[in-house]
Amino acid sequence: MPDTLEVSSTNHKTEADIPIIEVIDLSKSKFIVVTTPTVAGYKIKKVLGLVSGLTPRTRGVGGTFKAAFQTIKGGEIKAFTSEIEKARVQAMERAIEKAKEIGANAIVGMDIETSNMGDTIMMISATGTAVAIEPE
Repeated sequence: MPDTLEVSSTNHKTEADIPIIEVIDLSKSKFIVVTTPTVAGYKIKKVLGLVSGLTPRTRGVGGTFKAAFQTIKGGEIKAFTSEIEKARVQAMERAIEKAKEIGANAIVGMDIETSNMGDTIMMISATGTAVAIEPE
């Protein structure tokens, strides 16, 4: 997985006014990821299949202690916020790498979910349909 992969949420809007997430490889090639079944301005040439990226995460003893202390004060548990964001990005990157391996240049219908595995492990998954798209 390249270290130069930058994932950023953007304010790009489709014709249906639905936000998309655009993933840009800094080597100048674009890979588009959307939560919708299509990409405005593009047609799907080929559906290549389902791709998923998973990342299980756990907090160390220090992070758990810090989070427990923050819950006493109430509000956002900042000790977990950055780790959850890192996990979301990593899950998306893994799905993108799998899609690229099968010849895709986009993922449509991206869904990001979390689940707990026991008391200490959280699983982040990013799942979508890998497709080959071209401008209309």
